Amino acid sequence: MHVPLLPSTRHLINAEKLALMKPTSFLINTSRGPVVDEEALEKALKNKVIAGAGMDVFEFEPKVTSGLLELSNVVLTPHIASANLDAREAMATVVAQGIIDFFEGRELQNKVSN
Repeated sequence: MHVPLLPSTRHLINAEKLALMKPTSFLINTSRGPVVDEEALEKALKNKVIAGAGMDVFEFEPKVTSGLLELSNVVLTPHIASANLDAREAMATVVAQGIIDFFEGRELQNKVSN
């Protein structure tokens, strides 16, 4: 799954939602850590509610819920979902274009404001 972290998506995946999944399901989270209740996920994995999980982000990043580290049915990666050449080149292009646009007085396409 890949959703933004908003008040409405915090713990979007919790014990109730995990219980609705098939026992053969795998949860893959590449969005934001707090979207998944890791304590509920740990229990679901230990109790075979779902078959496994792949986590590229963590609820309390950089800390990982310790119980997840001990499970053989979960793959944990250090927030590297975008770590491929095409993605990194595209990211660099966006940044470079933003710098050029700023200094040439154009509206910024990826402006972050408060």
